[in-house]
Amino acid sequence: MLVIPVQRLPHGADLALPVAQTAGAAGLDLVAAVDAPVVLAPLARALVPTGIAIALPEGFEAQVRPRSGLAAKHGVTVLNAPGTVDADYRGEIKVILINLGAEPFTVTRGDRIAQMVVAPVTRASLREVYVLPPTDRGEGGFGSTGLQGGNS
Repeated sequence: MLVIPVQRLPHGADLALPVAQTAGAAGLDLVAAVDAPVVLAPLARALVPTGIAIALPEGFEAQVRPRSGLAAKHGVTVLNAPGTVDADYRGEIKVILINLGAEPFTVTRGDRIAQMVVAPVTRASLREVYVLPPTDRGEGGFGSTGLQGGNS
């Protein structure tokens, strides 16, 4: 198991550290470290602090992803999903929430607002070529493979 150093920031000192809710969960739940409730009107967004900073080892990233329950029940999701926390970042993890629902949504202190999945990073570099190797799909783009059974 990978152990990641985490620092509680002063405004998050009383909040739970991120934890997986079940033994098979891939993500650790991030909580809101807001001082007062934040009301997200429909289509509004807010940068919500979590009260923690982490020290990822080189070769890893943390992906900040939506919680399916918030999305399904309230239409609240992470705007830049997945957000990336780089291994060399040492600042507070913050979550950009957006309310795509029809009703205002209130974020209160300690609410589970997103999940963080730690994943290995493959470093890549680009090498310019004049022609790419062919594939059966070729240059077919969005929707080029149809919906099902050959229908477009």
